[in-house]
Amino acid sequence: MQQCQVETEGPVGTAVERVGAVRLTTVGMALIAVCYGLARFAYGLFVPSLRAEFNLDATSVGAIASGSYIGYCVAVVLATVATTRWGARTVGVAAGATAAVGTGLVALAPSTPVLVVGVVLAGSSTGLASPPMAQAVATHLSPARQSRSQSVVNAGTGFGVLVSGPVALLAAGGQWRLAWAAFSLAAVAVTVWLARTVPSGGPAAATTGRVALAEVLPPGSGRLLLAAAVTGIGSAAVWTYGRELVSAAGLGDVTASVLWIVLGAAGLLGAFAGDLTTRLGPARSWSAAMLLLAAATVALALAPGQVVVAVLAFAVFGAVYIALSGFLLLWGTRVNPDRPALGVGAGFLLLALGQAVGAPLLGAVADALGTPQAFLLAAGITVLGALVRPRTQPRTERSSAVAGGGPGDQI
Repeated sequence: MQQCQVETEGPVGTAVERVGAVRLTTVGMALIAVCYGLARFAYGLFVPSLRAEFNLDATSVGAIASGSYIGYCVAVVLATVATTRWGARTVGVAAGATAAVGTGLVALAPSTPVLVVGVVLAGSSTGLASPPMAQAVATHLSPARQSRSQSVVNAGTGFGVLVSGPVALLAAGGQWRLAWAAFSLAAVAVTVWLARTVPSGGPAAATTGRVALAEVLPPGSGRLLLAAAVTGIGSAAVWTYGRELVSAAGLGDVTASVLWIVLGAAGLLGAFAGDLTTRLGPARSWSAAMLLLAAATVALALAPGQVVVAVLAFAVFGAVYIALSGFLLLWGTRVNPDRPALGVGAGFLLLALGQAVGAPLLGAVADALGTPQAFLLAAGITVLGALVRPRTQPRTERSSAVAGGGPGDQI
């Protein structure tokens, strides 16, 4: 297996490093695509079919989604600890295998309990995926390549969502089980690919000592965790009920699936999150993205049956959500540069906890007042999240800290 090279001198070494970076980034993006885009967020795409098959109301749909997010929370804690002990490849393989089993169970589910187990397992795979890939990039790529690579890997969510839309269209007419079977096969293929590509060993795999609280929650963590939780609550509306909202407004299942494809395609723009923070600064980038997320949610609440509005809203949501998760990933690695898996794991844990709270809460509001009202509530919460801005140190101090690999870049 070819190892990704770091800080290799000379033109040949530079070429080898570039190839290693591309291979690692590509397989990382694929893992995020199957775990997030297929195993986790495709649930929202198939809500109408699952409601009809298993006789679910909006509250039940939200509760199942919440179970998926809770599974994620447990998994991200396990992955954060496991990655520091056993390395990125082992935990990454576990993530892919969990996605394969979970999506397979959904495809075969004969009853609601089996469906719930499958959805929870599938959602849990995402918690296992992010920390090891963040650790792999931080360990095996040079500092100059890391921000862009982390953002591209994270944008795999958009690619997975993009793929799930056409699969749903091909599996129309009650054949949703075939779609989930295809998701399971894709997860198996990516797992094998990852096992043969991600380097073994590295500093993370050798870390076996106890982790102090200051290492888990270093300075700057409070804002990161609060921002992640609010983002989770605010985004739960579209991820869980977005497709159902536009379908009920009269756009039809085919149009709703196309909108999901638009969401995923726009999500690929999240690959530029790292470049955006460099140009605009983390604080302005974060606030602008949160306000755009809120605007997209409001647009869907007010005009879910208008095709142009829905297309724009889904596109903005997809691009901005992936960018926000990319900001959180970079925020986590820079708040905790010595243990990037811990920083990313903490941020993504609170993101999922927010979604675990938001999905059933918004489902209850939808049952009581209507789905548009639930979306307006989610948008209001998101606007508040725009105020939780990352702090940035003065440019000279930050540049010095980044050059030295220290914790100065507290975005």
